[in-house]
Amino acid sequence: MNNTVFLNSLRFVLLILAQVLIFNAMNFMDSINPLVYVIFFYWYPIKGNRTLFMLISFLLGLIIDIFSDTMALNAIASLTVAYARPVIMRFCFGVNYEFQNFSFKNTTKVQRITFMALLILIHQLVFFSLEILSFAHILLILKKVFATGLVTLVLCTLFSSLFSPTSE
Repeated sequence: MNNTVFLNSLRFVLLILAQVLIFNAMNFMDSINPLVYVIFFYWYPIKGNRTLFMLISFLLGLIIDIFSDTMALNAIASLTVAYARPVIMRFCFGVNYEFQNFSFKNTTKVQRITFMALLILIHQLVFFSLEILSFAHILLILKKVFATGLVTLVLCTLFSSLFSPTSE
């Protein structure tokens, strides 16, 4: 248990540092800024305390907001993803995820990438909808969600395959 707490704490700090120091400074094509800290929602233990997870998710988003000057947009998007995570897991992995012995090792790569893509999609939709805050600009919102989401998904998939112990 202590090993899990230490690993998640380390991931928390490293993802904040990576997002703030490296990825916030990147701008692909002048508008795409990958939000790779979203992989924390993928890596968090499946059977972890839900209340603690939501609190940590809010804190993660809030810290990113403080350093990014984004007025709590990341905090709201992170909290939304944390709240929706069980529904997304049930959608991607079926009823199997509710069993005690469920592990990502027992799932297919397509299921894991779908899970990660849905986490990123929800985060990006909430983030950019609140950032732009106008249905008149729905095409701009969708463009930003798609472009940033795609780059974020590629980077998160890369990170997951490099740093996740459950990768095959």
